[in-house]
Amino acid sequence: MDGSAPSALALQAVWRAAGLPEAALACADLRGDAPVLPSSFAVATAAQASMGAAALAAAELWHLRSGGSQRQQVTVDRTHATLDSCAHFLLDGRQLPAWDPVSGLYACGPDGEAGWVRIHANFAHHRDGALRLLGLPPGEATGRPAVQQALRGWSAEAFEAEAAQAGLVVAAARSFEQWDAHPQGQAVAAQPLVRITRIEPAGQAAPALPWPALGDGAQPLAGLRVLELTRILAGPVAGRTLAAYGADVMLVNSPSLPNIAAIADTSRGKRSVHVDLIDEPGRARLRQLAAQAHVFLQGYRPGALGAFGLAPEDLARLRPGIVVVSLSAYGAEGPWGGRRGFDSLVQTATGFNLAEAQAAGAHTPRALPLQILDYAAGYLLAFGTQAALWRQQQQGGSWHVQVSLAGVGHWLRSLGRVPDGLQAQAPAFDPYLVTEPSGFGALTVLRHPAQFSHTPAGWRRPSMPPGSHPPVW
Repeated sequence: MDGSAPSALALQAVWRAAGLPEAALACADLRGDAPVLPSSFAVATAAQASMGAAALAAAELWHLRSGGSQRQQVTVDRTHATLDSCAHFLLDGRQLPAWDPVSGLYACGPDGEAGWVRIHANFAHHRDGALRLLGLPPGEATGRPAVQQALRGWSAEAFEAEAAQAGLVVAAARSFEQWDAHPQGQAVAAQPLVRITRIEPAGQAAPALPWPALGDGAQPLAGLRVLELTRILAGPVAGRTLAAYGADVMLVNSPSLPNIAAIADTSRGKRSVHVDLIDEPGRARLRQLAAQAHVFLQGYRPGALGAFGLAPEDLARLRPGIVVVSLSAYGAEGPWGGRRGFDSLVQTATGFNLAEAQAAGAHTPRALPLQILDYAAGYLLAFGTQAALWRQQQQGGSWHVQVSLAGVGHWLRSLGRVPDGLQAQAPAFDPYLVTEPSGFGALTVLRHPAQFSHTPAGWRRPSMPPGSHPPVW
């Protein structure tokens, strides 16, 4: 690995911030340095470095578990890692729609002079809530022209504020300067990219948890249990990555909540179960599962699981030595600490859409060419999980890992801009695709991009719909 290349420098910084062994960095080979997709931002560097960090952390756990006598090489191709972050998959040869027709950017005010907003409408309840707020009939019959007309009576920030108050998912487009001056932007900038802290309930000092012995040829995370309560992309990508490195991942869905089509791709390698937290029997079942897990990965809004007795401190008392991993949109601190959000909204709110448009000489806000905040966050969640597992074995204790989409955006900005990056031509997916059976149909997906010299990455279980497995380890 060229230690001065942008991806190498980014990986080194993330690795050192987590306090992992310096010697492991020599085993990372991040190949390529050219732009991959058209963007003025270093999206390929973010994809390659974050995936490289996750893969190298898995290799370091393998080094620890196999007695520390040797390390394996980890190779991540830049193009493969970037394309893997594009949410590309086919079911029975068909590419499914990624967005609801109402989702997207809209001009506000009579002539668009009151800013721009992005509405996220992929879930029907979010779509219908936004339509009701605009005084429009809910349902699929109301389309974009009606929404555009209704927003002529709003300013972008006023609609964003009213939507947030109603628990909806809307973001006003800001410049970087506006975001940096915003209290939430300042709160995000003050936090590390991957925050790893010790959980110490009163009177408790957890020892290192015993791990199963690692058999010959076993993957780095073999025998380690991950209980995953996430949806959409970032959290599921984290769970999918840990499963690719051998973890026993159990994805927990509620039978009453919808999912997006990408669940067919992100469920590879996982058990997929139903547990309903609405009633006490479901919560009791989840506590039983958590009490046998090494990792509890969740994407609920900050503080939400505390109402169910599943806050990080509760989990540390239930399972001393557990690693709790939390994903949020805007971080757990600041005035937006509990606000809902998705990659596309965070891009809009934190300045990327206006900055990309400016770079392109366009007057309409422009999204990044992929949901890089989601995917880089997913890989960084997997990295942080493994860094915390390493600490748990070295120091004992229970640990809390936190990553936010807005924090990943702050990191992406720090990677610099790409001169002429908007002229890049997107490569084909075909060289990286495989077709495999799944419970959803014939699934055409990308192979995992990280290559290990001793323990190849891959998934032992096919992707299955929610509720396909019993909620038992």
